[in-house]
Amino acid sequence: MKAVIATGPGQLEIVQIPIPKPGPYQALVRNDRACVCNLTDSELLGGQFPGMEEAFPFALGHEGSGIIQEVGPKVSNFKPGDRTVGGLVLDLGVEGLESGWGGFCEYTLVNDHEAMVADGVADEGHGWLEVYEIQTRVDPDISPDEAVLLCTWREVLGAFRDFRLQPGDSVLIFGGGPVGLSFAKFGKLFGLGWIGLVDRHPEKQAKALQFGVDAVFSPGHPDIGELEKVRGKKLDFVIDAVGKPEIVANALPLVRRGGSICVYGFLSGQPLHLDQAKADYNFNLYVHQWPTRLFEKEAQGPVCDWVRRGDLRSEDFISHRFPIDDIAEAFSAIEGRKVIKAVLEYD
Repeated sequence: MKAVIATGPGQLEIVQIPIPKPGPYQALVRNDRACVCNLTDSELLGGQFPGMEEAFPFALGHEGSGIIQEVGPKVSNFKPGDRTVGGLVLDLGVEGLESGWGGFCEYTLVNDHEAMVADGVADEGHGWLEVYEIQTRVDPDISPDEAVLLCTWREVLGAFRDFRLQPGDSVLIFGGGPVGLSFAKFGKLFGLGWIGLVDRHPEKQAKALQFGVDAVFSPGHPDIGELEKVRGKKLDFVIDAVGKPEIVANALPLVRRGGSICVYGFLSGQPLHLDQAKADYNFNLYVHQWPTRLFEKEAQGPVCDWVRRGDLRSEDFISHRFPIDDIAEAFSAIEGRKVIKAVLEYD
């Protein structure tokens, strides 16, 4: 099967490796869609993702969807023909080849988390990993494009619970990529109050306005510092959907007493230093560098309901498409900061 291998910083190759064999609680999936995770996959490819800086060569990808081909003897919640999301290849079967989750492989494996729980083997001693919880079946009325976007959509909606967002809260979002725009779109569907978004690209600002946000700003615009005067009060939340320490620092004077600054994804760049004198007496800092899997899994139902109602559409997020063989072009496009979500398609 085809696998997308990062052979060194910025270097990609598509190579042939063995198709993985499903274990007792596993199902074999043939991918037909995958998405590039703009930040994580780019950091992995660049040798900048924590813990993977020296792991080359490794197989990339963690956002994929496809159709089950066969199942192991103890699988009870998947069957051939089902569409699933979140398949990975953690053991490539090739000496010296590591896994960067391996979700871009032509064939991947999903694990029957519920069956492992029922049999009392959902623990590390039996090979269980927490990511198995989000390898789920997708109902047939959800299109392939919408299914693969569940990888992003579920995680963002799950973060609403991690950050303790409530209807009516005012929020300023830094970043107009797929995560920031998902926060904006879901915020309106969820019932948040005032929502603003900060991004330097006019097309992403326009997309946020299309989603119904109340205001958009370029980074560093003086109007951001005047929000308290314009609105008559400070913000309940600032969400950093980029992962930059300077965004956290600049957010300190923007949130009310008891308000929250929320970091989605891992913080890159310099260490985080806070000048508390710029903030109110009490504030919360949530750093969400890894998803809460239960929240992510439980978000699938509400997200799919929004899709069914027509409130959430894949075409509003998918800006580029590439054959899997042209994945290097996908990464080049992402470097230009014009991509919202790039879908990779398989033969």
